[in-house]
Amino acid sequence: MAQAADMSISVLPFGPSDDRAIAEAVRIGLASVAEDLPDFPIFCPQRFTGSVRHPRPGDAPVHLLAHIDGQAAGLLELELPQLDNTENAAVDLMVHPAYRRRGVGRALLDRAVEVAREHRRKRLTAMTVDAVPAGTAFARQLGADSALLDVRRRLDVDRLDQAALAALLAEARGRATGYQVVLWRGHTPEEDLADIAYLEGRLLADAPMGDLAWEPERFDAERVRATDVALDARGRRRYHAGVRHQASGRLVGWTMLDVGATFDWHALQQITIVDPEHRGHRLGLLTKLENLRHLLAHESAVRAIDTFNAAANDHMITINERLGFRVMDRWTNWQLTI
Repeated sequence: MAQAADMSISVLPFGPSDDRAIAEAVRIGLASVAEDLPDFPIFCPQRFTGSVRHPRPGDAPVHLLAHIDGQAAGLLELELPQLDNTENAAVDLMVHPAYRRRGVGRALLDRAVEVAREHRRKRLTAMTVDAVPAGTAFARQLGADSALLDVRRRLDVDRLDQAALAALLAEARGRATGYQVVLWRGHTPEEDLADIAYLEGRLLADAPMGDLAWEPERFDAERVRATDVALDARGRRRYHAGVRHQASGRLVGWTMLDVGATFDWHALQQITIVDPEHRGHRLGLLTKLENLRHLLAHESAVRAIDTFNAAANDHMITINERLGFRVMDRWTNWQLTI
């Protein structure tokens, strides 16, 4: 790469009050995803804008914009956890298709490393999709290690086998004696905040993490409340199904689906977690089935639901495939020691 091209690249941070930079970042994000993942609208303008102006609790993100000769060319978001994983930083890097192979990604990454070191971070993590070989090649060139393999699967709503789903639901209900399904939208009910905090905190402890040096996150009721507010700012319409243990009154299982503000045909399957003491009763399958019905009753435009699982997460993959989820692509979680 010519040094002259590098010299013309400037990288500067921007914040929540910089409307022009946010608009440029949105343009880059939409163009990048349209080029690389046309079937997967992972970049939502309101979600991004909300993340800049209303970070999740426990995160202090830094946003960087790269310009070539005054033209916005690349975007990098650096997540800096504050409550846990304080030696880590997560990177999301996008370069506009018109400015690729001109050193933009490297300039952004070099500045991100400087910022991460200023905040005493030891590791960067990032994801690439195998369908875009340039991302994989870039990670390897940097010396990053492949730490965890994920697989994206999709449920095509127009091809749902309703008879098969009804049979699965009857099976799950038959195994869930002593448990009651509860549904809600948006914010977590006050009476369930402590239970949701416990379940949220278990996710990274229970899910396969490969070689990622990522510790479980610490959640309490206040962090759950603040997360709900941050998700509101992102325009995420959330649908929840929990399962309550009737003898104790505790919420011991939970799943969430959400729909973004920009693409109403697309939903994401987010967390699904069951307290280890209550496994073996088909509660994961039950909550997923009930929440699918819950979502579709309110979101008639949804046609596709995507979910990610670690390739080694055989239990959750089995559940998802029984529901009808099918493989779309494979993703690599990279870890770079800095």
